[in-house]
Amino acid sequence: MNIADVNGIQIAHEAFGREGDPAILLIAGFGTQMIRWTDPFCIELASRGYRVIRFDNRDAGLSTHLAQLVPPDFGALVATLMSGQRPEVPYTLDDMAADAVGLLDALSIDRAHVVGRSMGGMIAQIMTSEYPDRILSLTSIMSSTGNPALPQAGPDVMGLMMRPSPDPRDDEMGFLASSLAFARRIAGPGFAFDEEAHRALVLEEARRAYDPAGTARQIAAMAVAGDRRARLVTITAPTLVIHGKDDPLILPTCGEDTASSISGAELMLVEGMGHDLPAALYGRVIDTIDRTAQRGAIA
Repeated sequence: MNIADVNGIQIAHEAFGREGDPAILLIAGFGTQMIRWTDPFCIELASRGYRVIRFDNRDAGLSTHLAQLVPPDFGALVATLMSGQRPEVPYTLDDMAADAVGLLDALSIDRAHVVGRSMGGMIAQIMTSEYPDRILSLTSIMSSTGNPALPQAGPDVMGLMMRPSPDPRDDEMGFLASSLAFARRIAGPGFAFDEEAHRALVLEEARRAYDPAGTARQIAAMAVAGDRRARLVTITAPTLVIHGKDDPLILPTCGEDTASSISGAELMLVEGMGHDLPAALYGRVIDTIDRTAQRGAIA
């Protein structure tokens, strides 16, 4: 694991594959860490001839946690948005996209393929629209456009995501039970839920860094991100949109909207996939990322 100084903060990152190979930057989702891009996924992707880089977003993992920035009260945040005003937030997804571009700068990478999941897909979309000369191809996984007309997750899913979890330092078993309940709810029905793997991942993340205030700041950044469709129509990089047909958190219509907003985008809707990336799908997902990256290399 390495540390890069980026935009006044430190970004933790690590790479797989050979330094001279084309770079693929993997962007993690909301409240999660770079290890959600598991070692087996990164190793297999690197074996296709890429330098695969994963990193912790700000306020996650071993990157800088902006503890000096007070997270907004979620109720007040929603009330301000409902009134038609834009609330003040500690930072935005544009700032997080600038972090990712800054990491490329720190690694002396002129252009890269970007792959983002969930919130990471939103960040990848912003990177591709705002820094087109830096991006070779875009893969947006289980993400959305910010279109306010799109359907939202059901109240049970939102309730599980937003409810406070026990502090793992005080109640590890309670924290695990809460985390696994949410993971099981958003997992797709087409693939067996690997409780042991989820348990190990959740515990590893909690032991690397546990910071609910940082997660709240990321929520605020997503809440004010707005409708990105006007940005997405400017994207010319080869684009792949992957979405689970059974995603209960970011519904499949959101993936369809993403693909329809980007000229020439390929849409891959996966039967039985939820808001997760089970190991059984690694090969199929990597095949399509590789194919999209090859289109970007040709372009």
